[in-house]
Amino acid sequence: MITTLFLDIGGVLLTNGWDHNARARAASQFQLDYAEMDERHHLTFDTYEEGKLSLDEYLRRVVFHRERAFTPADFKAFMYAQSQPFPEMIELIKTLKARHNLRVAAVSNEGRELTTYRVERFQLNSFIDFFISSCFVHYRKPDADIYRMALDVSQARPHQVAYLDDRALFVQVAQELGIHSILHQNYETTKGELELVIRG
Repeated sequence: MITTLFLDIGGVLLTNGWDHNARARAASQFQLDYAEMDERHHLTFDTYEEGKLSLDEYLRRVVFHRERAFTPADFKAFMYAQSQPFPEMIELIKTLKARHNLRVAAVSNEGRELTTYRVERFQLNSFIDFFISSCFVHYRKPDADIYRMALDVSQARPHQVAYLDDRALFVQVAQELGIHSILHQNYETTKGELELVIRG
């Protein structure tokens, strides 16, 4: 019997927080050298997502290592504005949670400030019970320990959990731990697969 849902946030409930498309838009908007920004991003973003850097520190390394014609506040406002909801997916999770009395845990890779903004802006804590975010627990997917921590926090056994993610590798790692894992591709297929898994 499924008692708990584990969910990714970016790519499932919301758009990704700060992916390559958003960075390309930022480079265009602020007239930055995208290749330089992207290289600096890849060298330091994991550290930010693991909660070991603040957003200001990340931006000093990636964007503000030289004088700019705009402020960090301008850039952060642009970053936050990239987040948009997937209303059908949010409504699906709310419906399944209520119908089957499920606990819901977000298991996501994301920096602290982006996580906090997205939780508050889209009221994710109105239906998500636990946030096992990389910035809080200092593990990133695909490290299996983030899934083990989610199991410990939710006090669920692997066979009691359905997990939804849009990254095939992350789905595979969770499956190896015995978690019922679904690769999210679109609303219709995910809705069908989740209902099948939950009904058993």
